Amino acid sequence: MRWPVGLAVVFCTAAAGAAPGLRETKTVMLDPGHGGSNTGAAGVVEGLYEKRVTLALARAVARRLEAAGVRVLFTREDDSYVSLRERARRATTSNAALFVSIHCNASPTRSQRGYETYILTPEALAVDTAAIRGDDGPAREGLDADTARLLDDLERDAALVASARLAERMQARLAEARGAAASRGVRQAAMDVLMGPTIPSVLVEVGFIDHPVEGVELLGRETRERIAGALAQAILDSQELR
Repeated sequence: MRWPVGLAVVFCTAAAGAAPGLRETKTVMLDPGHGGSNTGAAGVVEGLYEKRVTLALARAVARRLEAAGVRVLFTREDDSYVSLRERARRATTSNAALFVSIHCNASPTRSQRGYETYILTPEALAVDTAAIRGDDGPAREGLDADTARLLDDLERDAALVASARLAERMQARLAEARGAAASRGVRQAAMDVLMGPTIPSVLVEVGFIDHPVEGVELLGRETRERIAGALAQAILDSQELR
């Protein structure tokens, strides 16, 4: 794993029974990147934008998770704009076991390709969860603000370790689906959408939508289904769903 210096709004029907290995119904929140006026990266094909691919992928991942007995929540279910702050707030208050933000990449030269998964840098954990959530009062019922903040910090420290495990699984499953040569590794960055949640959270860039070859591949249903299968399996492999 490479570590450089320097992923209605919340509703889906739970599957009728838990898959073998799942002790109880668990919840995962999927975040299709961008939406509405925030189109995301422009694709190699005119008129194709990141927001459409990410929503299609999130829906495909959700179908697989629900079939395995996992309850799925979305930060958006349609082509609507949801701010980064609101996405982080929903992840924080969702009681989900995992948060996965799905994106497509782009490069100025349109020559890069491959997939990568991001987790927060340790420094980014210093961001106050209550500030991200937008609350003025205690984050936890019955606790004063200082105690609630301390518990948030402890949970987020533990969540970072679990996030790293999930990111590794994402890369491993994508390598099986798309080839190991295209892996750009696990990376750390101060991604706004990952700040705030006290649950394991990752942002996955599934490919470069503006690459002349990979961008066209991302248009294909077969490629998207392979990617969705890889993401879903990585999630189902998670200890947090056991």
